[in-house]
Amino acid sequence: MVFLYAFMGVLCLGIAPLFGKTALDSVNPTTAFAIRTVIAAVLVLTWLIGTNTYHELTHLSKSFWLFITAEAVLAAVLGDLAYFYALQKGNINEVALIMSCTPLITVLLSYLLFDEGISLSLLVGAILITAGLVIINYNS
Repeated sequence: MVFLYAFMGVLCLGIAPLFGKTALDSVNPTTAFAIRTVIAAVLVLTWLIGTNTYHELTHLSKSFWLFITAEAVLAAVLGDLAYFYALQKGNINEVALIMSCTPLITVLLSYLLFDEGISLSLLVGAILITAGLVIINYNS
């Protein structure tokens, strides 16, 4: 089940830049980002209400709010806004490949901060991703 969810996420995240690049032809990235964020918020809030899980909001700890706020600022604001500017100004293929480097940061930080193990296959995969990005950048 985890693989199916992850694959669905990869598929959606792989298709989305095609729509984003097209939309950014005529609009400032900040405007497009704000509109996309509002649309996403409405959809997620509708889902929250529709699945009757909004009651959980009253039982969340202060540490949850701190960590989810940090995650939102880094991923949903700063990361996505930088992505939109890169998408507008750059080649969609290069931007998508550079953005695929995020697991390298996550693997390194999860090892350092959460003491999560790194297998040989994970390390080799991270090295191959990095090498591919270096090759792409070198030939650009």
